[in-house]
Amino acid sequence: MEVVRLDSLEPRGWPDAALAVGNFDGVHRGHQALVALAVRDARGAGGTSVVLTFEPHPSRVLSPDRAPASLMTVGQKAEILAGLGVDRLAVLPFTVELSRREPEDFARDVLQRALGARVVVVGASFRFGRGRTGDLATLRRLGDALGFRVHGQRPVIARGGPISSTRIREALSRGDVGAARDFLGRRFFADGVVVKGEGRGRRIGIPTANLDVVNETVPGGGVYACWCRVLGEDVPPRPAAVNVGRRPTFGGGVTTVEAHVLDYDGDLYGRTLRLEFEDRLREERTFPGAEALVAQIRSDIGEARRVLRAP
Repeated sequence: MEVVRLDSLEPRGWPDAALAVGNFDGVHRGHQALVALAVRDARGAGGTSVVLTFEPHPSRVLSPDRAPASLMTVGQKAEILAGLGVDRLAVLPFTVELSRREPEDFARDVLQRALGARVVVVGASFRFGRGRTGDLATLRRLGDALGFRVHGQRPVIARGGPISSTRIREALSRGDVGAARDFLGRRFFADGVVVKGEGRGRRIGIPTANLDVVNETVPGGGVYACWCRVLGEDVPPRPAAVNVGRRPTFGGGVTTVEAHVLDYDGDLYGRTLRLEFEDRLREERTFPGAEALVAQIRSDIGEARRVLRAP
């Protein structure tokens, strides 16, 4: 899949483009339903399936004090979309100037002229243009005039309500990675480079990989059973017990992500790891000392083995 940044709006020349339009943060099951419509339509017509997304998220520009943390990076988004069969990811820089375009201008200049839309797929609550004045009915009217068809996709329902990026963030904040998995259709994952830590884990016989995580969102404080893999290595993922938190037993501080990869003794410094969160084992706690902490960590490792069915 090709990733194209739309720094200018000249025609791209993609034949018979079927577009799915939105922010797609998390690429959850609701997003996947939109993408599936665009991919199916493009393949049926021998055309190009395109996802149009915005970077940064519009709220970062329009209301930065209330902007949510992103669930994934653009690169992670591209990876998931490629797995769904998308041909092109078009990344449109979101600016104040773009937000002031009339709905008619956006439909003509971006959807029709730049991307050559034949079909446009959006969520039923999609809004666009100056002051968010454009809606699904507006887009259908403009599509009739500009020569493209519009599909409005209803929300996908799970756990009693529509799936949304907001609900995923809320689930992760309380450590409910099972709910996040239901919404995403896959485990929530975070990537990070292994950096030097304080070496406490190795001194107590339980070495950990300290991650400088690129994701803005990680699950709430606690210990998790995870699958861990080194990006770029073609080997099966390894089971791991992962601590997310401020290490209150040692005085607290900034949130860290530390992974103990079960039965692994290699050098991971400088490597990029992906942690896929399977289950939360317990909440973050303060222990009276290192001895009690070590006993609990060993218990956590045993529980992680059970959850992951690791030998």
